[in-house]
Amino acid sequence: MDIQTILVASPLHTHMKEMIEKRGALTEFTMIYRDPESVTEEDVARADAFVAFTRPAHVDLSAFQWVHSLGAGVDKLMKDISWPDGVFLTRTVTTFGEKISEYVLSYLLVHTQKHRDFEALQKKKEWTFLPPEPLNTKRALIFGTGEIGSVLARTLAGLGVHVTGVSRSGEEKPSFDEVIFPDKASTALTNRLAAADLIVNTMPLTEETKGYFDGCFFEAAFDSLFINVGRGESVVDEDLLQALERGQLREAVLDVFSEEPLPKSHPFWEHPAVHITPHISAITTAEEGLDCFLDTVTKLKEGTPLTNEADPARGY
Repeated sequence: MDIQTILVASPLHTHMKEMIEKRGALTEFTMIYRDPESVTEEDVARADAFVAFTRPAHVDLSAFQWVHSLGAGVDKLMKDISWPDGVFLTRTVTTFGEKISEYVLSYLLVHTQKHRDFEALQKKKEWTFLPPEPLNTKRALIFGTGEIGSVLARTLAGLGVHVTGVSRSGEEKPSFDEVIFPDKASTALTNRLAAADLIVNTMPLTEETKGYFDGCFFEAAFDSLFINVGRGESVVDEDLLQALERGQLREAVLDVFSEEPLPKSHPFWEHPAVHITPHISAITTAEEGLDCFLDTVTKLKEGTPLTNEADPARGY
């Protein structure tokens, strides 16, 4: 791979340029910094590599040798296109697992420590004894056993939670008590869903995961806390709302949505059992994103094995 010119297309392109120049990095390359919608055909023709969160509709990725996602996912770069042959793809890997673990744990503890119950009792000035529920009595079902799911499993297992992982490989992994396949018709998944106190989606967006959490899925659940930190398109919104009404879900904590920002007309905003956060469960700071990008450049130059290579055929 012969990379000489790198095109950075990001709303933060000015900040990235300043940070790169301050570090004295990438001086051996010709750098082009643009806002995504300001990228020209000339920019594309000049560059060997493309660095961005999303692919502007007018940019043909087949013009590049290497494409790097500034986010953890690559779905926004691959959306609505067939990945061009011979184009190498990498993504940003930072402390996503730790951040998401803290996010999930915070909402789980709200339930087990009965925070909302005590807040309601306080407003009524009622002294009512409600014992907290120990975490070692809880069962979690984590969809996705990659880097994020594995760190989350380690966090929960360390606190005594029984953790089942779900992945299409079904391969056993550390910190998971077991790993099963995502076949919604399987007895194994149906039984785990019925017993789950916590269901967490950490899966990337692929053809297989799009719309995965639908009415058929929720039918087997009972009084579970559902947390989505994967991708919004993996959930069928109407089916999730129905699952809340039927008692299949106790509450839903949603950090990602099919459309972001979430439209003000969406029923999620008004539902008392839905808790919304604006895609903040694992924010990548500019510094973290830059560190990963620079590390990837160095390893590509040196021919060192990468830990953040993405497989376009799998979508992650």
